[in-house]
Amino acid sequence: MRTVITGGAGFIGSHLCDYLINKGHEVVCIDNLLTGKMDNVVHLMGNSQFRFMKHNVSDYIYVDGHVDNVLHFASPASPSDYLEFPIQTLKVGSLGTLNSLGLAKAKKAKFLLASTSEVYGDPQVHPQREDYWGHVNPVGPRGVYDEAKRFAEAMTMAYHRYHHIDTRIVRIFNTYGPRMRVKDGRALPNFMCQALRGDDITIFGNGLQTRSFCYVSDLVEGIYRLLLSHEHDPVNIGNPEEITIDQLAKEILALTGSKSEIVFKPIPVDDPKIRQPDISRAKSILGWEPKVVRAEGLRKTLTYFKDVLSSGGKTI
Repeated sequence: MRTVITGGAGFIGSHLCDYLINKGHEVVCIDNLLTGKMDNVVHLMGNSQFRFMKHNVSDYIYVDGHVDNVLHFASPASPSDYLEFPIQTLKVGSLGTLNSLGLAKAKKAKFLLASTSEVYGDPQVHPQREDYWGHVNPVGPRGVYDEAKRFAEAMTMAYHRYHHIDTRIVRIFNTYGPRMRVKDGRALPNFMCQALRGDDITIFGNGLQTRSFCYVSDLVEGIYRLLLSHEHDPVNIGNPEEITIDQLAKEILALTGSKSEIVFKPIPVDDPKIRQPDISRAKSILGWEPKVVRAEGLRKTLTYFKDVLSSGGKTI
């Protein structure tokens, strides 16, 4: 099998590169390194099963030879990133999806779109099922990411229905693990790095907003099972164990033994108050559910951030 992964040098994309190579795939990793890092894939350079292309997928994509699968994971994903790069985020969700689908069409390949729980916006239904249409502010600051992914889903289904492309859509909920960036901007890496440095732990809002955190190896396994399935409608992949942001901060303080203080700052505009996946479809269709308990996942992730910070934070 020969698989193209856009955004393959990113946090999740790079883990997918590793996973598929271990499954015997040849992997073509495409990334313009806007938010991805060569550090994430440098260990694969020289591997005959791996090829890296520095390219912006919002421009036409050319890959020589046959392709069996196209996995479209290119996009800024952290609020701090898509607020800094709003136009690029919209373009990779629209033009990047168009070009990636075009590659799949030309190569007669399967196509898998990395969508997100953010298509549900600030949800009024809890937990979130795939048949919930969402509650999204299209003109708010987060709309550049939310609507880019909603558009990408619509385009994926249009190519499936009109061009008969064999498509998949995974809606990814909060994921964590090694290779997250120190300056990612999301709660979990922020809390870990602040605790390790002895800085104040910054919570935006009152800390009662909830999230559900899935360890990256569980997510990648779910994505692979979806790729092998015959399911074309969106499927949630995430860990349904819901916790408050305040609880997460306290768990990380206990894990690190840090003396950092928790401080509260105003919550960002349109920040979701609740987030929890209903994974009934993933269980029934894919036979998938997460295996890594949060305490174990946090320990593994903390070890990674300790190593990064001890090396001077080179991997940002």
